[in-house]
Amino acid sequence: MELEIRDDRQMRALTGVSQAQFAQLLLTFSEVYEAKRQSDYEKALQSGKRQRQLGGGRKSKLATMADKLLFVLYYYKNYPTFDVLGTQFKLARSKAHTQLYLLSPLLHDTLVQLGMMPPREFKTVEELTLALKGVEQIIIDATERPYRRPQDGEQQREHYSGKKKRHTLKNTVMATPQKVILFLGYTFAGHTHDYKMLKAELPPELDWFVGLSVLVDLGYLGLQSDYAGEQMQRPHKKPRKSRQQPDTCLTEAQKADNKALSQVRIFIEHAIGGIKRYNILVDRFRNHRDNFQDDVIAICAGLWNFSLAY
Repeated sequence: MELEIRDDRQMRALTGVSQAQFAQLLLTFSEVYEAKRQSDYEKALQSGKRQRQLGGGRKSKLATMADKLLFVLYYYKNYPTFDVLGTQFKLARSKAHTQLYLLSPLLHDTLVQLGMMPPREFKTVEELTLALKGVEQIIIDATERPYRRPQDGEQQREHYSGKKKRHTLKNTVMATPQKVILFLGYTFAGHTHDYKMLKAELPPELDWFVGLSVLVDLGYLGLQSDYAGEQMQRPHKKPRKSRQQPDTCLTEAQKADNKALSQVRIFIEHAIGGIKRYNILVDRFRNHRDNFQDDVIAICAGLWNFSLAY
């Protein structure tokens, strides 16, 4: 392997985690890897497709567990092409491709086992309450990331974001003022409105936000009337100019309310910025593997929660 980590700064630059966090993550990753390896071996034996003993055959260029974890974290943090990734780890391009899609689900399972992965859906209000773990104030926002331009015309229209002026993917994010991501919605095409995504994942018919303090931005117009709850806060919107109302400035009280709200809402921006430390969410998404565009943002959110906890 070509990568040699000299200090903590370089470790963070290459993987997004510190050396201490890497060591902690490696313990559980190794357990998950060995359990999956043993399970696959036993299934192959039962099906008659395996003759060699466990561990037989050609040895991987990623010889150690640390190499394997470093490989997948390096990909997420830097998002190189498979040619570059293979060069860095002395692998052929095809082998780098294969290893990534083998190891990425194991990183996902590692974060699940550590309890760092945010829920992706809630079927009942009770599930949301359980996930909050006593938290009474939540912040909701949506995040957008670049996506390759689809060849199909209909998909181009679905993914084109008028706000970003490019093709994107979007997810709903729910976080605490401590920047912990409590919920990450599934991935939608970039043309989908923020509030439409929220209503699709948390239908207004249920009392999701009763007893909670909920902070949102101007993209969630209608939240206060559609959802039950007494503590839902949205910024005051500056009214449009008209002949009857040429002066559309907000009052001093409204400006003070908006400032107080923004001082708390900024923490979800920090959380979203935290998951976007990984360039796989910043560069135009190139991968074509089914559902991988959804898996990667979940893993990055889990890594962010892990960095806060450890």
